[in-house]
Amino acid sequence: MQTTATLNRNQADTKGPAWYCLRSRSKHEHIAAAHIRMAEGVTVFCPRIRFKRPTRQGLVWVTEAMFPGYLFAHFDLCEKHRQVRYAYGVTGIVQFGDRYPIIEEGALALLRDQTGAAEVKELTYDLSQGDHVKIVGGIFAGLETVVTQILSAKERVKVLMDFLGSQMEAEVERTSVLPQGIHPLAT
Repeated sequence: MQTTATLNRNQADTKGPAWYCLRSRSKHEHIAAAHIRMAEGVTVFCPRIRFKRPTRQGLVWVTEAMFPGYLFAHFDLCEKHRQVRYAYGVTGIVQFGDRYPIIEEGALALLRDQTGAAEVKELTYDLSQGDHVKIVGGIFAGLETVVTQILSAKERVKVLMDFLGSQMEAEVERTSVLPQGIHPLAT
């Protein structure tokens, strides 16, 4: 266990509050952030992403940590070390040897601009003719196809697929296709 004297000698090269990276259990970042937010003199930033994930029922919206297992806090290391380090959900403050690296304000400012006050960045995509997609729902689930036409009034798309040795065009629900290469944090 480190004492205040040890922290003064080994802390990052700063006096006063600075941004630090905290570790938490995976998928519990928001819980750790909520507990740390209760501490006076500590500011928390826990950026998350919201995206559509394929499931057996089709695409569903999910929200997950942008940096799984990590969040950021702004505090005075000497004064708040124990309170932050032992907050519910926190497994540690990132350190290298006996040094606690500081995160530059500018780096986090860019992330905060992208996520807004809610700390959530929504990842969206628009389909267009010629896009290579994978069907994630329905009887053709798993097939890789090409969009040939967007049928916006019906919320459907026409796709060209190789099926049983021949090419055929079919209409599928827009929500049952996902652009190839878009598989955020697939489980």
